[in-house]
Amino acid sequence: MSEIEILRIDTRSDDVESQLAALRAKLSPQGDVVSEQGRQRTMETFGEPLSPQQVVDRICQDVRRDGVDGLLKYSRLLDKAELTLEQLIVPLETMEAAHQNAAPEFLASIRKIRDDILLFQQGILHRAVSLSPRPGVQLTQRYTPIRRAGLCVPGGAAAYPSTVLMTAVPAQAAGVEEICVVAPPTEFGAYNDDMLAVCWELGIREVYRMGGAQAVAAMAYGVGPVESVDMIVGPGNLFVALAKKHVFGQVNIDSIAGPSEVVVVADDSARPEFIAADLLAQAEHAPGASILVCWSEKVLDATYEQLKEQVSQLSRSSLTVQSLEAFGALVLVRDEVEACEIAESLAPEHLHIATQSPEQFVDRIPSAGAAFLGHYTPVALGDYVAGPSHVLPTGGTAKWASGLTANDFLRTGSVIQYTAEALRTDAENVQRLADKEGLGAHRHSIDIRLT
Repeated sequence: MSEIEILRIDTRSDDVESQLAALRAKLSPQGDVVSEQGRQRTMETFGEPLSPQQVVDRICQDVRRDGVDGLLKYSRLLDKAELTLEQLIVPLETMEAAHQNAAPEFLASIRKIRDDILLFQQGILHRAVSLSPRPGVQLTQRYTPIRRAGLCVPGGAAAYPSTVLMTAVPAQAAGVEEICVVAPPTEFGAYNDDMLAVCWELGIREVYRMGGAQAVAAMAYGVGPVESVDMIVGPGNLFVALAKKHVFGQVNIDSIAGPSEVVVVADDSARPEFIAADLLAQAEHAPGASILVCWSEKVLDATYEQLKEQVSQLSRSSLTVQSLEAFGALVLVRDEVEACEIAESLAPEHLHIATQSPEQFVDRIPSAGAAFLGHYTPVALGDYVAGPSHVLPTGGTAKWASGLTANDFLRTGSVIQYTAEALRTDAENVQRLADKEGLGAHRHSIDIRLT
């Protein structure tokens, strides 16, 4: 059982604020969280040590300017995939065959999860509201779905059919007519039969073999067979996040996400083996941040021992240890008040309250993408089956951002209707303000209707 060099903070003696600030900086989506392999690939591709933002800016500009040629160039250079224009498109027969060959029990789980997500997302969907504040005035706030959405599905180190569910089903709940999926041309991405089977099961018939910043640019600008979309959603690495930032304004996006993260707030009723399992589940994203905040030194020490014991049994143990050592922390606090303050300051993507009475804590930590209450509600439930989307704000952005929902795929607009008499009632106020602002045409548009 090897040691894990995980950061340990004791608020009774350590310089807590500076250490937490450093931890927050590493988790920020503005940071430079990229693997050594990624840095080497940047040098190989561009011949100079560009920053991630510079890399993304260049890729997006090239794809916008050169279209398919730019897209295929970066598929070759970055994904090591020699693709033709035709090979960018996953054939319908390939998707259908993946679905036909999928295990029946797998498809049964997909259908059950889809139904649960749909139930939740339709339940929270905004509906039009109409008001008539006075006779002759009808005011409506209406919601209409965007026409076309693009979904990013990762496929570097693992396959993520769950991401298809957690992005496509909310869009379908909102009534989005066209959905396209992009995934890197890898065995875990667009060549993964499980992912393709889920797409077919959900009625998605448009899947492209492309990933990274070049895929984001292709969906934003419209390249070759890929028609431009209205909104791009879904997780990805730093380059995907920065590409979404680059194209925002051309299209809408869900968020600019950093590494996945969990903060566990635990008391002495928490079981260390449970906490360790939850921390490891987040760390295996590699990168993934795992932070325990606890006021029981006994539980904190036992959790560390469990981390060492359990990590050796994982298939991704080496990457998981790297994440724990780079982005993990065990924070011993004085009491529950301080625990809540620290958790709130971190504003985590996932907040797991592993205490005797978690309901008493959740309102004291409002800044979290998703909160999981109690010893038997691990984050994995939210990742896969619960119903809310697992696309959530990271890097402290939960202070102002929210997780993806069906409502994000809706546009909202107002509808205003006045009768002639109602116009006369409000005319004087419009005329007075138009005069104050020196906008004579505005006043004239009222005056002409009063004669």
